[in-house]
Amino acid sequence: MNQKPSNAFIAASWVALMAGIVSYNVGLWNADMLLNEKGYYFTVLMYGLFSAVSLQKSVRDQMEGIPVTNIYYGLSWFSTILAILLLVVGLWNATLTLSEKGFYGMSFILSLFAAIAVQKNTRDSAKFEAKEE
Repeated sequence: MNQKPSNAFIAASWVALMAGIVSYNVGLWNADMLLNEKGYYFTVLMYGLFSAVSLQKSVRDQMEGIPVTNIYYGLSWFSTILAILLLVVGLWNATLTLSEKGFYGMSFILSLFAAIAVQKNTRDSAKFEAKEE
């Protein structure tokens, strides 16, 4: 990629990330759950965000010829899938209404996608700026 991401795309990515994270956490704050349940869902979100960014980075590194071990690459995929699976299992067994379950699922997926986009934009911007210098 020889082009810097547009400011509109960078802003949209950050807005989507903040919207996903804030809405998920506001939902948790207002939920009628025990504190340990809230902690579970919060931890799954944080784990999911980290694993999605790690996966995007390892995929991108491989595309650019930067060495990535097969173990790390596999763990990145495994962690991302596991985070999604943990959310699905938690919601499946939760005593929430279907609309609440859908809300958590959608805000979680929005957050993961936006985290990937933000990381991609950050990397592309840094690469573009390094080329200009």
